Amino acid sequence: MLVELRIRDYAVVEDLTLSLSPGLNALTGETGAGKSIIVGALSLLLGERASSSVVRAGEERATVEAVFDISGIPALRDRMEELGFRPEEDLLILRREVAAEGRNRAWVNGSPATAGVVGELGSALVDIHGQHEHQTLLRSAEQRTILDAYAGLEARAHDVRRLYESVRTLQEERARREGRVREIETRADFLRFQLEEIEGAALSEGEDEALETEAQRHEHAEELVEGAGSAYETLYAGEGSVADRISEVRSLLSRLTRFDPEQLDEAAGLLNDAFHAVNEVGRRLGDYASSLDHDPARLEEVRSRLDLIFRLKRKYGPDLSDVLAAGARLRAELDEMEEADHDLDVLQERVSRAQEELVSTAEVMSGERKAAAERLAAVVEAALPDVGLPDAGFQVRLRALESVGPGGAEAVEFLVAPNPGFEPMPLARIASGGELSRIMLVLKSILADVDRLPVLVFDEIDAGIGGGVASAVARKLGEVAARHQVFVVTHLAQLAARARGHFLVEKETEGEAARTGVRRLEGDARVEEISRMLGGDPDSSTSREHARELLGRD
Repeated sequence: MLVELRIRDYAVVEDLTLSLSPGLNALTGETGAGKSIIVGALSLLLGERASSSVVRAGEERATVEAVFDISGIPALRDRMEELGFRPEEDLLILRREVAAEGRNRAWVNGSPATAGVVGELGSALVDIHGQHEHQTLLRSAEQRTILDAYAGLEARAHDVRRLYESVRTLQEERARREGRVREIETRADFLRFQLEEIEGAALSEGEDEALETEAQRHEHAEELVEGAGSAYETLYAGEGSVADRISEVRSLLSRLTRFDPEQLDEAAGLLNDAFHAVNEVGRRLGDYASSLDHDPARLEEVRSRLDLIFRLKRKYGPDLSDVLAAGARLRAELDEMEEADHDLDVLQERVSRAQEELVSTAEVMSGERKAAAERLAAVVEAALPDVGLPDAGFQVRLRALESVGPGGAEAVEFLVAPNPGFEPMPLARIASGGELSRIMLVLKSILADVDRLPVLVFDEIDAGIGGGVASAVARKLGEVAARHQVFVVTHLAQLAARARGHFLVEKETEGEAARTGVRRLEGDARVEEISRMLGGDPDSSTSREHARELLGRD
């Protein structure tokens, strides 16, 4: 519920605070006192576009703030947390500030927010009737929601929405895959050529480095044979070789070591190691020289292979590993194309099954909606005379859509014919704010059990009515107020007398400046205001007695 509304420097309002009651609250006062200005200020918290013209003359900014108790609205608490705000002791505080010059600002529970976020949260709590702005029942989507709630179709409507999203997601996936297949198919020949070029080369990781080494060996084979052979002779096989000379020194050092082993043992050991190392190197070089074979044909083959690898690396590289990776990628793309037809067939079957389920569920809901639309139209039309519209007609039109959408197979539209002989028109085209408000009141009284919005504001709901109709409207408001918090701007004593919270709007003029204030009425002050609204002399005993009689009724 709306706990408190604070307005500062807005139009002719200087500074006021309304502490509202549960149930029915009435705002009364002389014509022109500024009652609708208060409703207009509240509309800022529902996303109304802010204009600098609303800032009180001579002030820098106008501020509107509302405090809501949301303890019984878990869905709104969840939405607040999604938006990054946390309720404070089950309270939601919305605030907007309109600057005479410069930037407008908004807050949620003291944290900066956008006007859109404030409007979203406010619209989940408050519905204003009597002006065309923020009247959710004027929107076809909301009318569909109301009809579904009246018919108890919320769960089925949720299923239709879920199935529609499932179909849409599957269709998007199918379109994505079809596009991918078309893309691959347009390049398939080129991909196959590239893959054949890479796979036909039968490459292996590191092959280029191995071939480079082999090519270098073949290119310098003669030099290698000659050098290795010469080293073999010098170290091992030739007369006076290094191995022979070291052997002689070994024998000499062996004799000398017997005389001074402490000093010469280590040197003898090192020389012995050197002798074996020279022998091993000599033998290996001999074997190497013997194994080398100058093979021009193999060299040409290696060079040709390296040339092929070089071309592939330049095209797909820069490294051989990149060429191999390109081959794997090309193979995957072609495999994807080959598997795509089967995948698309499977996906199309899923799309078809989901569409069939969507259409079937929507068809069932359409039948239930049609029956509920007839019932709702009859109930509303029967209640219209009670609010001063004895000749008005009401219809709920279901217009079939070309295809099933997230809301089902049809659009829902509430139509009203205010007078006999006139074609029914959509609610949004009704010219009279009073007629619209009363029709809305009838709908709200019927739908009070299923309406999700906790706070309802009715402005100008009593336009053009009086007498028995006024009493009937008051009773209707009482029915709605039993399930919602209702805030009504009224000139009717019958409405004001039923309110749990009664507020009087008064305008004062000081010099050239007008100022609107609001005070809560209790006791004799309320009796006096009800007397004034009855049209008699508020000071007369008869008017006061009549006022007390109205206030004493349930």
